[in-house]
Amino acid sequence: MGDRPNILLIATRDTKETESRYIRQCLEEAGARVYHLDPSVRAVVGDSEITPLQVAAAAGQTIEQVRELRHEGKCLEVMIRGALACARELDQRVGLNGIIALGGSLGTSLATMVMKGFPYGLPKVMISTMASGLTRPFVGAKDIVMFNPVCDIAGLNSITRGVFRGAAIAVVAMGRDYAPDAVQERPLVTMTTLSVTDKCSVRVRRSLEERGFEVMVFHTLGTGGAAMDEIVRERDVAVVLDLSLVEVSEHLHGGLCSAGPDRSKAALLKGVPTIFVPGNLDFLVAGPLELAKAQFPGRRYHVHNPALTAVRAGAEEFRRDAEYLAGLARAATGPVCFFVPLKGFSNHDSPDGYLHDPTLPPVFAEHLQRALPAGVAVHVMPLHINDAEFADALIAQVLDYARAPQPA
Repeated sequence: MGDRPNILLIATRDTKETESRYIRQCLEEAGARVYHLDPSVRAVVGDSEITPLQVAAAAGQTIEQVRELRHEGKCLEVMIRGALACARELDQRVGLNGIIALGGSLGTSLATMVMKGFPYGLPKVMISTMASGLTRPFVGAKDIVMFNPVCDIAGLNSITRGVFRGAAIAVVAMGRDYAPDAVQERPLVTMTTLSVTDKCSVRVRRSLEERGFEVMVFHTLGTGGAAMDEIVRERDVAVVLDLSLVEVSEHLHGGLCSAGPDRSKAALLKGVPTIFVPGNLDFLVAGPLELAKAQFPGRRYHVHNPALTAVRAGAEEFRRDAEYLAGLARAATGPVCFFVPLKGFSNHDSPDGYLHDPTLPPVFAEHLQRALPAGVAVHVMPLHINDAEFADALIAQVLDYARAPQPA
């Protein structure tokens, strides 16, 4: 790689000339070789390694045509396409070791879309006025670090200088040690979980790792499952164990942790063998207790912390969950099966938990069996999800899927 990491700087010089020059200075003082990509629309200011004209051309437009759109959203769409194409071409040519950008809402949208087009592990640092607010639309399921400039990105002062310098030093330090991951020879298993299904997931993970698998575990609070789906799309995954489906039920019933309508589809459409377990379907995630009571009245509630409340899911939610999951299974292009623990779907749904109701898991199991297409196996077991015997059954199924030859 050499001693000088190649860092891509993304900043609009028509609005952030002073700030971008300062960040470039900090990057170079830290030992980086800097390539400035300028996606400005209003004006071309100074010299950049990748100019606004080049960005527009990479999207099949001239900068004049972009300006004539006279609509910031449409202009942004064109410049995102061009910026991503330019960044990828630069990476192929020089090999990037990191990306840093600064901007407000529009600049953050553009830069993080470029960052999302690069693999996990490549350092990605976003200095953004949005960093102290709603970050999920920008970070999504990617490994993007956001720095809050505290002040607006409007000139330099004693606070922003420190933030900009720290962000520059951080991306150079990370980039200096960055190297693309070597091809992983161990078969990869991806798995979802939450803390209340941790006994199961830990036993499965440790057992599979002892058998030579690489296991990636994803925390399903809205972005974890989306990240897993992204990994499935990018990498060669042997088996998906979707142990925690709360993000699916949240999408259906309006909880806080929805991962959207595409959750779980990546593996099914790609043909990756998938094991579904109704972990954490026994509750919905809502906000503070008073809000939870207003959104889901007349339920049982468990205050997880002042910001989050677990709300007991009922038979109607279970039936709808089963119908939806059966629909996903119908679209599968590879092997898929279900394991249903009749004695509870999480630690909350156990004799020691706060939301236990032994009458409800059979409702889900029975409706799922009726809704699923022929040929999709459902293993209904008189166990709790955190029982060792249940985890061992999942391990055996993973091993069976991993050994079985898959269709080309």
